[in-house]
Amino acid sequence: MLDVQTFGPQGGNVLYKALAHPLAVGPILELLAEIKDKRAAVYDPEGYLPTFQGLYPEFRPSFYLTHDSEQVGLPDGLKASPDSGATSRNGQKTALVDVGSLDIDAVVALSFEEGKMSARLQPLLDGVLLHTLGKARLPEKFLKRGRPYLDRHNFATNFAFFRDDGVFSTRLVTANYWSNYGTERPLYWFLLFDEAGRELARWETRAENPASGVIVDSAEIRQRFNLAPFTGQLFIHVLGAAGHDVVKYALDTFGRHGNPSLSVTHDANAWPARRYGSLPAPDQDEQMTVWVQNSHGTSIPAGSLFFNRMGTEEGAAVAEEIPPYATLAVDVGALLPEVRWPAQLEMRAGRHVVRPRYEITQQGRTRIAHLNVEREDLKPDPAIARMPASLGRGILLPFPVPDPRHFEIWLQPNPMTETVRNLPVRVDLYDEEGRQTASHFLGNLPRDFQQAVPLHELAESQGHGDLVYDFRDGGTADGWLHGMLRYRHRTNRHTAETSFGGHIFNTLMTWRNEPQSYAGRPPGLTTRIFLKLGQKLEGKFLRSFCHLLYPASLEGAPDSQTRLYLYGRDGKALAQRDLSLPACGSRLLHPHKLFTPQELTEAGEGGYVLIRDLTCRLFGYHGLENDEGAFSLDHMFGF
Repeated sequence: MLDVQTFGPQGGNVLYKALAHPLAVGPILELLAEIKDKRAAVYDPEGYLPTFQGLYPEFRPSFYLTHDSEQVGLPDGLKASPDSGATSRNGQKTALVDVGSLDIDAVVALSFEEGKMSARLQPLLDGVLLHTLGKARLPEKFLKRGRPYLDRHNFATNFAFFRDDGVFSTRLVTANYWSNYGTERPLYWFLLFDEAGRELARWETRAENPASGVIVDSAEIRQRFNLAPFTGQLFIHVLGAAGHDVVKYALDTFGRHGNPSLSVTHDANAWPARRYGSLPAPDQDEQMTVWVQNSHGTSIPAGSLFFNRMGTEEGAAVAEEIPPYATLAVDVGALLPEVRWPAQLEMRAGRHVVRPRYEITQQGRTRIAHLNVEREDLKPDPAIARMPASLGRGILLPFPVPDPRHFEIWLQPNPMTETVRNLPVRVDLYDEEGRQTASHFLGNLPRDFQQAVPLHELAESQGHGDLVYDFRDGGTADGWLHGMLRYRHRTNRHTAETSFGGHIFNTLMTWRNEPQSYAGRPPGLTTRIFLKLGQKLEGKFLRSFCHLLYPASLEGAPDSQTRLYLYGRDGKALAQRDLSLPACGSRLLHPHKLFTPQELTEAGEGGYVLIRDLTCRLFGYHGLENDEGAFSLDHMFGF
């Protein structure tokens, strides 16, 4: 396992992003190669050493230098390299001013400020070589003027699964939402890796205008750079980011040349986790591939990744070593042949990868979705069962319920923290007008439960459902409530699935950081959701749609005052429509029914709908559909 502090829902470690950036990896590896056979001391003025050694464990200095007089003589915690030729001075931290008395060849100052370190240390070194992280700094064009190097806006980065192999193509779609925060035309910097981790291409795209649409199509990239078929990952860096450092996108996967597959997933959480959940076991007629994509510039050792049935610790390891930035297709069914749907699986990833994708092949179609981060920092919290009445039902996970006459709908609650041992939950069902039609207590489910709830047998009509905590039979909760939804067309058997986590929705009273807001402090009572438009693929039209939900933890909220804005790819506002949803209600929206053909033609591919509401926080699930009944579905993103 990589012993690194990475990211979490309340923010992250920018140092991790700076040390793991593909442009930083090469200079850092060159530094390590240069000092490999030398006796080295480390000076760590900002506390970078744990994260640095986590990412680059081969760095084994023999001495630890400190400028803190109260730290001198304390244990240094270093593991000296066996071939360094030097022994740490009794395992103690050494005063920086005494560096001249050490038998060393080099000092490594863990700082990106080369000039500052040189001025501070050169008078003490008497010819000993000084190395810093200065050569691992990003080029100046990546940096915001006047901000510290490790300002989070300098590292607005993310990864995307990216493929164009002759059978499947991918398309990343987003918008220049950075213009909402003052950066009108940010620069998108891309680096594409193939399956072996080799660089295939790098390029830049300037956002055309404020609010303009952004598309990265794998087929276009393959043609532009004359690439052979590939399956790999796309590294994305937004230069000039403002407001926050989260790179959000929707990622469509299309079957080509007669393959009927169609699916969508979304941006990765840009931090690697110790464990991942929301992974259904394959059914008897399914083949499941987990796309393991190394997020770092060092190899993942063989046996470091492990899959097991949820609730057990026994499983199977991935035998292959995975090179830097490489992609490995892991046949999970072959690793765990005895574990079948509706069991759930767990991936122990050791912080080597950001959110992995899984792909299920069934009856000639594939569908792709993502695993979710299993939190390691949360524990059961008795306060959740004692929330005040002003928070109503408290934490809930909303999801669409399409017409049960036409769709099968399966719900699986997901254990999503390492410590949770039970899930006391129920599901509340509502029609489109916000009237509750049913409520079903699912029980105090153990961590290793193996069931999927057939909501199509419980729902009376189209609408939505909420997964909520229910402590009538005891149990505990950690607040990280998750569920996986599987939707299957009754006629053509096309299937899509998605997963998400719960929040408190639309209460004036707050609880810790809930109700969450995309921008600002809680309570989050506004909406800004991105809905892409459709497109043409191989002569056929793919139309977009949205299940727009008004989840409400507390009854009695007023109707929404929602406005839909149509934007062209150039960022020009073209049209708007007004809409009102009742609390706990929902609507199935189709842009091609809301806007005129002329308006949609003017918007073009790359145009989008912005869903805005200043009175409540709405939630949505989006997808594409064609005339043959194929569809995709995933939850939408806001900004």
